[in-house]
Amino acid sequence: MNIKVKKVKILDDIQLQQKVNRLAWQIFERNYTENEIVIVGIEKRGVELSLRISQVLQSISNMKIINANVSLNKDNPYNSKVKCNLSPVEIKDKVVILVDDVLNSGKTLMYAVSEFLSVPLINLSTLVLINRNHNRYPIKADFEGMSLSTTLNEHIHVIFGKEEGVYLS
Repeated sequence: MNIKVKKVKILDDIQLQQKVNRLAWQIFERNYTENEIVIVGIEKRGVELSLRISQVLQSISNMKIINANVSLNKDNPYNSKVKCNLSPVEIKDKVVILVDDVLNSGKTLMYAVSEFLSVPLINLSTLVLINRNHNRYPIKADFEGMSLSTTLNEHIHVIFGKEEGVYLS
């Protein structure tokens, strides 16, 4: 028997852009005294989200925005290396915003944060588009676009580009 899973649209492209705009304003409001900040996206959708937030920040402020990305094996972060494309010297003594699309258990954010623990920073914050509230790790989102209570069997899909939006299945 072939069961087709129905996707329910939670956010359309316009609503998604509204969330991005609001998140950018929140970052600006919390960091308006800074001359530059580093926005680090977790590959892949976190990078796309971070670039969109950076564009809005550049349009509303005079801050220098440095974009970066972190890569890790989201399914098995225990046995893989977390890699940032910026060196510790490039992020030292800066405000860093770590960005991902969905906060499920907190595992991905927890491991991604480990890349920044040995570098002196002004501040390290986390940002997610959707917070599912199923945290198993002691990590939270400092900035969240939307909090969505779901069952563990449901999945959130963030799609950028064609059919852009946030879907629940």
